[in-house]
Amino acid sequence: IENNFPNRKVEGLPFEKLTEIIEKEKIPCAKCGKCNWTPVRKFNQLVEVKIGVLEEGKDLAYLRGEIAQGLFLNFKNVINSMRVKIPFGIAQQGKAYRNEITMGQFTHRTFEFDLMEFEYFIRPETWKNVFEMWRDEMWKWALSLGIEEKSLRWREHEAFERSHYSKKTMDIEYKYPFGWKEMWGIAYRTDFDLTNHMKNSGVDMRYTDPDTGDKFIPHVIEPTFGLSRLTGITIFNGYFEDNKRTLLKLNPKIAPYKVAVFPLLANKEKLVNKANVIYEILKKDFVVAWDDRGNIGKRYFSQDEIGTPWCVTVDFQTLDDETVTVRDRDTTKQERVSVDKLLSYFQNRI
Repeated sequence: IENNFPNRKVEGLPFEKLTEIIEKEKIPCAKCGKCNWTPVRKFNQLVEVKIGVLEEGKDLAYLRGEIAQGLFLNFKNVINSMRVKIPFGIAQQGKAYRNEITMGQFTHRTFEFDLMEFEYFIRPETWKNVFEMWRDEMWKWALSLGIEEKSLRWREHEAFERSHYSKKTMDIEYKYPFGWKEMWGIAYRTDFDLTNHMKNSGVDMRYTDPDTGDKFIPHVIEPTFGLSRLTGITIFNGYFEDNKRTLLKLNPKIAPYKVAVFPLLANKEKLVNKANVIYEILKKDFVVAWDDRGNIGKRYFSQDEIGTPWCVTVDFQTLDDETVTVRDRDTTKQERVSVDKLLSYFQNRI
C-alpha cells in the first residue's frame, strides 16, 4: 500500500481495514501486475533460530528485534556500580534483525541492521519536558550531520500505530526519492520494561533517591537512531551529478577521508618526496588519502565521488615558497596555503 501511496500511513491498522484498502484501490502486485490478493494475515517479524548440537534436541530461539532489553537488564548493575543519579541514560549500538515481508529501498528495510538506542531514566512527572529536550537534541544532531532541513519532518504516531509499551511515539521522517519514511524515533516507554522485568524476575528494579530515600520505578524516554538508515540517508542527501562530475557532498565531520594529498607529477622525485612529508604530517591528525595516479583532474573527480572535502596538490611552486594548492570539493575553488598552516586550516573547517 505504501509503495503505491507513499504519504498514506497504514502501519498498525486492523487487518480487515488493510484488506479493504487493497481491494478498494485495486493495488496490483509489483511482480505480476494482478490484483488477486489473499486477505491480510499476521506475520512474525522476529527471526526464528534453532540452538543446539543435536538436531532432535535443538531449542527454538529468536534473534533480537531491538537492542533495548539488554540495557534494561543492566539497569541494576549500572546504578549499583556507577552510583548514578536520575536522570541518567544507558546507550548501546548493535545489530538487530527483523523478518521484513518486503525488503529493499536501499538501506531502509533490511533483514539485518544497526541500531543505536538510548534508554534515559527519569522521574515520571518530568517525562514531557525530557521528551521535548530529546526531540530537540535529535533534530539538531541530524542537521549537524549535513542533512537538509527541508528533507526532514516530525510525525507523531496515532494510537493504533504505537507499540504496546509506548504512551507517546514520534518519528523523524526523511524525504526519500520513494517518499517520506522513518529515519529515527523517540518513545515514552513509561515504566513498562522495568516493571515487567521486576514482576517476572523477582529482582527489585526500584531506584532509591540518595537525597530523599524515595523509592520508585523510573520511567524511560527512548531515542532510537537507525544507523544503517542514516548511512543511506547521508548518501541520498549528499549525492549529486552534473555533466562534469559525480559529487558526494558529505559533512566534513563524517567524510571517510578528510584530505587527499597529491604530487602534481608522480615521476618527479622532489614533488613526490615533498608530498610524502605533508601526507605524514596530516595523517597524524586526520584520515588522509594518497593518490599519484593519472592526471590531476581525474584525481580530483575521484575524490569528489567518495566525499573527500579537500585535496592538497604539491607542485613546483611548493618547492620554491612552501605553499600548496588546496581545492574545495563543493565549490572546486583553489587557494594557496602555507605548509606550516595546513593543520590549522583543516582543523578550523571540520
